Amino acid sequence: MKHTFVYTVSEQDTAARMGSGLLPVYATPAVVALMENTACRLIAALPADADGALREGETTVGTRIAVDHVRACLPSSEVTCVAELVKYEGRQYDFLIEVTDSCGNLLAKAEHTRFLVLADRFMAKLNG
Repeated sequence: MKHTFVYTVSEQDTAARMGSGLLPVYATPAVVALMENTACRLIAALPADADGALREGETTVGTRIAVDHVRACLPSSEVTCVAELVKYEGRQYDFLIEVTDSCGNLLAKAEHTRFLVLADRFMAKLNG
């Protein structure tokens, strides 16, 4: 299953603003956030009877992302993120994700893993 999300890069998403560099270009941390968000949107879009569909009280947490950020773009650029769920087993979701610009140029690609957790139980462990 795949999910596509189109996003317009803002000034807030630049390396200069995020502190991950000095240039006013789309920052790697912002690209990573877009990738994770698109994976989350894919999980949320799963039909209720599908393997991996979330039930009441469940959510996912990112545990791994291996990113290649290969091309820069400027604020106000429109980018497209496509997340593909390539494997779901137990509580683990594995994705391949790509971000391209409006010309179809690859900006970034990643392998990403998320795990299903019970939200209350997860937070209780951190607060306890």
